[in-house]
Amino acid sequence: MSKAAAKSPPRAKAIRAWQRMLSGRRLDLLDPSPLDVELEDIAHGLARVARWNGQTKGAHIFSVAQHVLLVEALARAKSPSLDDRLRLAILLHDAAEYVIGDMISPFKAVIGDSYKIVESRLLTAIHVHFGLPAHLPETWVKIIKSADRNAAYLEATRLAGFEDTEARKFFGQPPKFSAAIERDYLTPWPASTAAKRFAERVEKLLGPGFSAASRQPK
Repeated sequence: MSKAAAKSPPRAKAIRAWQRMLSGRRLDLLDPSPLDVELEDIAHGLARVARWNGQTKGAHIFSVAQHVLLVEALARAKSPSLDDRLRLAILLHDAAEYVIGDMISPFKAVIGDSYKIVESRLLTAIHVHFGLPAHLPETWVKIIKSADRNAAYLEATRLAGFEDTEARKFFGQPPKFSAAIERDYLTPWPASTAAKRFAERVEKLLGPGFSAASRQPK
């Protein structure tokens, strides 16, 4: 047997499937741990991820952080008695995008299930970290989806150049909302503002029973 034939086959190069966060955490995309989830990383990331692929009006991007705050404000306006845990779930419904970005729906359809699998694993880890059910109750999911569509309608018509008839086709009937919501949530904020407001809102809903350092119950 020749020396060449006797050599072991080359090992496949290991693929890096984790991202290093500014907090120092290394989050594994294939097997994310709730222990590697940090609010500061989520707030920082979501404030820098653009909705609508950045195709919005204004001096700043309309971030995912600002979007989820709008969704929560619309849900709260419609049902003021919503449980704080449900409100927290609303704020975190797009939290996986701090790792994988906000992929527009047409591209998600092209990619298929791979994106959904990674997104689902990340959301499960995030939910567990913040003390929410790993998989949300169907009643919560329906409320979140309804408020999300309402926010999408407003963003589409106020920021993304959609005509009303086109927005109705994709996102349903326009929601009822106050002038204060439009004034406060539909002008894109700087990333630092979006991150701060998102983190503050999450911390308020978590309440005093969670420590700011570890997000674990005291």
